[in-house]
Amino acid sequence: MTETVKLKSPIDGSIYAERPVASDQAINAAVERAKAAQEKWAETPIVERGKYMLAMLEALVGMSDEIVPEIAWQMGRPVRYGGEFGGVKERTNYMVEIAEAALKPVMASNPKDGFSRYVKKVPLGVVLVIAPWNYPYLTAVNTIVPALMAGSAVILKHAAQTLLVGERFQQAFDKAGLPKGLFQNLVMNHDQTEKLLGSGKIDHVNFTGSVAGGRAIEKAAAGTFMTLGLELGGKDPAYVLPDAKMDHAIANLVDGAFYNSGQCCCGIERVYVHEKVYDEFVEGFVAETKNYVVGNPLDEATTMGPMAQARFADLIREQKAEALRKGAKGHINMKVENDRAGSPYLAPEVLTGVDHQMSVMREESFGPIVGIMKVRSDEEAIALMNDSPYGLTASIWTRDAERAVAIGDRVETGTVFMNRCDYLDPALVWTGVKDTGKGAALSAIGYDNLTRPKSYHLRETI
Repeated sequence: MTETVKLKSPIDGSIYAERPVASDQAINAAVERAKAAQEKWAETPIVERGKYMLAMLEALVGMSDEIVPEIAWQMGRPVRYGGEFGGVKERTNYMVEIAEAALKPVMASNPKDGFSRYVKKVPLGVVLVIAPWNYPYLTAVNTIVPALMAGSAVILKHAAQTLLVGERFQQAFDKAGLPKGLFQNLVMNHDQTEKLLGSGKIDHVNFTGSVAGGRAIEKAAAGTFMTLGLELGGKDPAYVLPDAKMDHAIANLVDGAFYNSGQCCCGIERVYVHEKVYDEFVEGFVAETKNYVVGNPLDEATTMGPMAQARFADLIREQKAEALRKGAKGHINMKVENDRAGSPYLAPEVLTGVDHQMSVMREESFGPIVGIMKVRSDEEAIALMNDSPYGLTASIWTRDAERAVAIGDRVETGTVFMNRCDYLDPALVWTGVKDTGKGAALSAIGYDNLTRPKSYHLRETI
């Protein structure tokens, strides 16, 4: 009997899609096609590669009427937000735009008569992208486009929860006329993925997911010496200073905490507020949160859909219950249909009276819950922000840029924001520290992580 992957929709628990798992022979054949296609692709001028990427983007955007409700059915994001096309366009266009400059050879800084000396940035070969369900297009495009622009071939293994996204990418690349074998979408199980990683046939893997998943990737790839890009867990903090523009901070932090039902790698999971503005901030934050409408994501009135799976919602319920037992206070008493154990539908929650003995302030939530703590000083805020095994982003809310930078310099994080959060700028490198992982995506530095340096030392006069 053929093994299949079933996609269970969070909307109503139905099986929305089911696909057969690729055979081992099909996986091996895909890798061989990728290797063969990549050799010719590496000789293709960067400008020509870019034309294929932009054609793919146009084809993908052209499917938006089908893709937007598909996302809702697959992982629960409300249709009112229109998918992920804004970010996909921005990232694709920018990485295509900078490719020539980012990939050009680096000349030796000390010229020597009679010699030509430089370092080329050459393709890695075959890149495996293991993409997550929470932002299924954005997270995948972060590596797919720059890897292809850099001259590599790409194999995509998408999350079971967003099974159809890989097919949409394949359709878009096929419509763009990308040479066969350069991009391939494969449905694989965990054992097959581990076997492929350990085969020595993959030159780079990019994985976005859990810390446990990242460790499994490292273990599977051990001894192959492939390069790794791992974006793992997060527990992103915000610090609100006394001089913050309060209405702006509240509106943006509520959105940063609860957009996509809180299922964001760089979503706000904990907020530290200076005691001088704590009461005002909490009052405004609670009032803003109560404006959410939780329900069926296919309804245009819905602003928060279900979480992608019921077990994710149950984790939030457990964190909330533990915090309340230990003395925290919940502020949102929203009535939500089907909000019960075993259901993916969940009301947002704002907790005060929290501390770092509670899991909601220490362990990744990845859902619509946030704890707010009062602090007396920058020193206390910095210590609390750093009291975490994770480090993806941290946001600082103040009108004093010099102070924000000074605080940011001491926070263990990959990105420091001031007066914004939960955003990925493709011109800046996307990276993390500690258990958040290793590697770097986007920007010119992202290209450095998707190529290998090759030195040329040429004596031109003999």
